[in-house]
Amino acid sequence: MSLLQIIIEALESLGANKLRSVLTVLGIVIGVFAVIAMLAFGQGAQDSITGTISGIGTNLLFIFTDNQQGNVRTVRPLTVQDAQAIDDPFLVPHVSEVAAFLQGSNILVAAGGEKATTTLAGITPEYFKVRNFKVAEGEEITEEHLLGRASVVLLGVEVADKLFDRHEGLVGEMVRIEGQPFRVIGIMEKKGGSAFGSQDDVIMIPMTTARTRILRRSTVNRVDAVMAQAVDAESVPLATNEITAILQARHRTGIGANDFTVLSQADFLQTAATVTGVLTLFLLLIAAVSLVVGGVGIMNIMLVSVTERTREIGLRKALGARKRDILVQFLVESSLLSLIGGLIGIFLGWLSAFSVGQIAAANNIAFIPTVGLWPILLATFVSTLIGLLSGMYPAYRAANLQPVEALRSE
Repeated sequence: MSLLQIIIEALESLGANKLRSVLTVLGIVIGVFAVIAMLAFGQGAQDSITGTISGIGTNLLFIFTDNQQGNVRTVRPLTVQDAQAIDDPFLVPHVSEVAAFLQGSNILVAAGGEKATTTLAGITPEYFKVRNFKVAEGEEITEEHLLGRASVVLLGVEVADKLFDRHEGLVGEMVRIEGQPFRVIGIMEKKGGSAFGSQDDVIMIPMTTARTRILRRSTVNRVDAVMAQAVDAESVPLATNEITAILQARHRTGIGANDFTVLSQADFLQTAATVTGVLTLFLLLIAAVSLVVGGVGIMNIMLVSVTERTREIGLRKALGARKRDILVQFLVESSLLSLIGGLIGIFLGWLSAFSVGQIAAANNIAFIPTVGLWPILLATFVSTLIGLLSGMYPAYRAANLQPVEALRSE
């Protein structure tokens, strides 16, 4: 008997119990769908996070105060003077730009009866160069604004839309930040969403104004963080060493007892890849349970099928069917159940990934689930393998039935 004839007979046998076959296939469909969808979402999340981090710039360094020291009293916060020292081209030749900033979250902004909570950045003029931020209309924050503690603000696109239902022609408008009036001097260019949240949901004011009027920091020169831009991507390790040496000398810290942390884009990328990788693996393991359950379902149905078709098996053996023929027949049936379920699951997984990607794009979220070739091949192989393994015992049991005993059964 040819393989084609075996497949046709297997399809006829499965078609004789349509509802039972459909319910059996459903277990594999759910399992494969879950595997494909989880891998797609995990890859999409990783691409979104790494893309956002890389988009900031491969030569950007972030310096934070490290409050995890054993003796908190010995921790010296970062200051404006630290930023100025890092900006010294003779002491730190591999750094081109430096910007210190303050940051506040859940800041209330209001205008014309509309309110919004957003993130506030207290910045200096250097911030725009370091972060590669540009103003779509209006002007940037200048040194004059900084020295005069001016009540001026730059709005992100999302904040502008929330308050004014538009993000054009807003220069000169007035908004209230934590109840205090500020004049809009510009609107930032649209940056889009990211896995960390929207980069357009932000407002920027002079750092001196933020310190004294909004965030009310008691320490005059203290800053939340400092950003430094290396001259190029290859100079990042050298710039990191130079910054570390300068801050160690200024803060008088011992070896291995730094009260600050210097992080590069590579550090963020590695951390993000590790987190998303672990999360994807966790979700994949949960999805794999569905495949195992589907395989158990196939084995159960095939055992029932062997019991129901005992007389058929006996008749075939009496007419000359070999043990191998019976074995192959039941293995093909179980494999077809699993393969059909796998193909449907792959399609549904791809469809869900595509749909989520479209929804994310419509909401301006940089999240694109990706269904690669290897997950499809893996899902196809695994689903077929599960069908073979699940059908092996029932097929072996059918193949070893004695013809006389099989023909006697009711």
